[in-house]
Amino acid sequence: MQSLLRWSIENSDPNAPRQPAQQQKLDSEIIDMILGKPDSELMKEALAIAVDEKRDEDERLQALDNFEMLIESIDNANDLVKLKMWEPIHGLLTSSSSEEIKAQVLWIIGTAVQNNPAAQREYLAFSPMHTLLSFLAPGTRSPKTRSKAVYALSGLLKHCVPAVRQLQDADGWKALKDALQDPDITVRRKVAFLLNALLIPTTPLHAPPPPAPTASQSGERSVIVHPDAAVHEAESSATAVHPQLPMRPMIADPSSISTSPLALRALEEDGLLQALLDALTSPVPHGPDGESEGDPDFEAKIVSVLHTYVMSCHGKLSPAQKKAISTYLQAQRDKVANEHELAERWGLSTEEARLFKQTIDRN
Repeated sequence: MQSLLRWSIENSDPNAPRQPAQQQKLDSEIIDMILGKPDSELMKEALAIAVDEKRDEDERLQALDNFEMLIESIDNANDLVKLKMWEPIHGLLTSSSSEEIKAQVLWIIGTAVQNNPAAQREYLAFSPMHTLLSFLAPGTRSPKTRSKAVYALSGLLKHCVPAVRQLQDADGWKALKDALQDPDITVRRKVAFLLNALLIPTTPLHAPPPPAPTASQSGERSVIVHPDAAVHEAESSATAVHPQLPMRPMIADPSSISTSPLALRALEEDGLLQALLDALTSPVPHGPDGESEGDPDFEAKIVSVLHTYVMSCHGKLSPAQKKAISTYLQAQRDKVANEHELAERWGLSTEEARLFKQTIDRN
């Protein structure tokens, strides 16, 4: 600080003779005080502390927290490859570090890859799916860690077909199905939300593309890809794409972001549809001791998945599944004063809820 003050005084007199160029150079510490260190340097320093197992645990956690804030910038997240940081970051997940360290690393991964195709591809090169899925095990992982694992998976899977294929190869649909009965209700909510995000079509299935780059007028929740307009966010924030995202790769190959066909197949062939119905109609108690029953938010998220499946993906229901949903819908209708109140609870318009019920009745 004294060096900075001295330099400021010496250079504040406009009439003072100018110093030779070599004498005007400031040492790096003074430049850092004036301008601040570049983000790349701050990232290097934070990661060096985080991977140093000799450091105090709190110091490492603080460094990881600082690192996560830095990579909220998509430019910084995309620099992880150039700075050769992905390998040590992923390595922390399989190291002897504490559960808290690993939970924070999962948070960093989720932040870096969310709505960022470049970062998704770069991280997928490490074939991380088995490792990420291992953090969903209730018997060995804390609720906080499992929740962060779903966050990381969500960031990696959304709008990324290669990631969903890795999930499929790692038997990940079963892991997500089991997570719908997780003891922690927050994990269940996040998994249901993720499934809906993966299921939402980028364009309406079994229908020609819309003539203009606007959301479907039918109320379907979708992201529509057009050559002259990148990605338009429709009704669900689950489909939001980072505003700074370079869209050229997506426009060149829209199928690279269309996860709906794979998710639809998983619902119908891997037992996910039945698991969702069971979670809706016969929810497993949750909480540390299984003392809590039901959860309106979780139920609403499952209804959203079923609405997407039936209305946007034109999915089919077996007679038993149709009866289970119809019975559930009628039971919920009997508990409220009017249809508008029920639709609002599910995040639907009254008309959407009515059409949903009608479609199920004739499915």
